[in-house]
Amino acid sequence: MIGMDFISFLILLGISIVVSAVLHYVFKFYLRPSLESFISKVFFGWVGAWLGTPVFGNWFEGVNYEKIYIIPAILGCLVFLILITDSVKSIKAAFKE
Repeated sequence: MIGMDFISFLILLGISIVVSAVLHYVFKFYLRPSLESFISKVFFGWVGAWLGTPVFGNWFEGVNYEKIYIIPAILGCLVFLILITDSVKSIKAAFKE
């Protein structure tokens, strides 16, 4: 996964953009309703999608590109974004008290 090609990078970026857009604009799950918040979600979502296959495994041999398995990448992106956003919300709430 370290030495990935450009197509793999673009696939993970596309997954990250779609999952981030759904979380940010459809479910309104964000820290601030701004473009910067969405862009940071895309960055962290890419990291989650990149970690998705090593963490969740290799599912469905037909739905992959080289070593990028699409469903674990989507799950990794979703889980990582929820964990990051919820953690920051919890930390901000703890400091307000």
